[in-house]
Amino acid sequence: MINEQKDNLFQLIKSLTKSEKRQFKLYVGRMGSNNNAKFLSLFNFLDKLDKYSEKAILVKGIVTKQQLSNLKAHLYKQILISLRLNPIHQNIRIQIREQMDFAVILYQKGLYKLSLKILDKVKTLALKNEEKYAAYDIVEFEKLIESQYITRSLSNRAQELIKEADELRNHNDLTSQLSNLSLLLYEQLIKTGYAKSDDEFREITKFFYERMPALELDKLGFREKLWYFKAHVWYSFLVQDFLSCFKYASKWVDMFNENPEMISIHPVFYLKGNNFLMESLALIKYPEKFKETLHHMLIKIDSDEFPKNDNLAALSFLYSYNNRFNLYFLQGEFKEGLSILPEVIQGIEKFKNQIDPHHVMLFYYKIACLYFGLEDNENCIVYLNKIIQNKHLKMREDLLCFTRVLSLVAHYEAGFDYHLESHLRETYKFLIKMDDLHEVQKAMIRFVRSLGDIYPHELKAAFVKLHKELKQYEEDPYERRAFLYLDVLSWLESKIENRPVGEIIREKAKVINRKERNSIQV
Repeated sequence: MINEQKDNLFQLIKSLTKSEKRQFKLYVGRMGSNNNAKFLSLFNFLDKLDKYSEKAILVKGIVTKQQLSNLKAHLYKQILISLRLNPIHQNIRIQIREQMDFAVILYQKGLYKLSLKILDKVKTLALKNEEKYAAYDIVEFEKLIESQYITRSLSNRAQELIKEADELRNHNDLTSQLSNLSLLLYEQLIKTGYAKSDDEFREITKFFYERMPALELDKLGFREKLWYFKAHVWYSFLVQDFLSCFKYASKWVDMFNENPEMISIHPVFYLKGNNFLMESLALIKYPEKFKETLHHMLIKIDSDEFPKNDNLAALSFLYSYNNRFNLYFLQGEFKEGLSILPEVIQGIEKFKNQIDPHHVMLFYYKIACLYFGLEDNENCIVYLNKIIQNKHLKMREDLLCFTRVLSLVAHYEAGFDYHLESHLRETYKFLIKMDDLHEVQKAMIRFVRSLGDIYPHELKAAFVKLHKELKQYEEDPYERRAFLYLDVLSWLESKIENRPVGEIIREKAKVINRKERNSIQV
């Protein structure tokens, strides 16, 4: 399995669909001399293997050990060329680059006017589709041809090209600054997590505004606005300003809804914008709007005009099912959530090479939460153990922490008292290393640890006391996120009132929908 993941050629071949394999063989067979080529034999052999084995290739006698590296490189290149010719992989960027290549060929043949004619057409196409980096390259090539006086048409052309180049450079510089800021904010989220104090809030805010370039929003194009909204979404998440997250994510998605032709050009940004919007709606607890947003995204993904490729299929699976889980949690519909589990498990296997381990573990955590809501604590523990036992896991520390805390609670609920003490010790060791505990987490650990000293008739009073202690943190800007990973307040209320936790959450969802239906203003 290790070799399979490391060998790029084998991974590429295994990613091919039946139609892509058929096209590759047609592409190779365009000249009869290729029919018996070694690289085609290597392709056919690797296609049949279940996992990569260099030894098996050499035993087959297709190629010598000394020639294998070069043959693999050649086959890799030929597959990519074949894929590039496949209509399913054609998009605006590839079409623009293809036309630019044609212009270069005509220029090299001395057909300067024909080259400029192609460049002028493809520049219009690039600008129409907000491909301003490509448009800038086109203008620079036009300047190269004109500067040689070979067309004798320089008159006002020089000033036109200089003006175009300056405008495009300014737009591209602004886009680069905004995309850099967005990337830096994402890096900060991965490294340090969300702001946990006023000091961290001020530090992040200073970092953000010092790097935000001066701009006039009304004068920005689609692409620049996209990065502007994206940077604000990341900043809002970092400082846990969830209403601001909703505001900027809404503007992001609205841009695509107002310019539907951009969805096919930037489908990844369309999906990500909807995902951020739904995450913010989950954070501010607005199930009705969440459901509407998810419905619209699923319709768009299934439509004929939405692009189809492996990357988009993986992202569509990730965002669709992740947010379906979130909707079930928001509405307390844990039993209904069981219906999608087979599809999720199948999708995790299908897209294992496209989805990173963090998101796979996130799916496991949500499945565990689903079982916890159904009071099926044994299955809850099964999926939590998949996360805890993964020693190579790179996952956000807050999620790892709540995995451990939920595991403790699930063991208690399942009656696994003989495991509880060892789990407490392991959890303490893990959390001490984190040095990043919220008050909610600390209170939960203290409570579980004290369970051994509480008599059965004292248990309800203990639940009431813990509920009162945690309730004060529900609106705390630096603590409230803890309740999103584990709705401990609803769990405690279910224990106090002796009712299913799903019933408690469903009642809260109805109240939330009534209160919030007309309260959010973008």
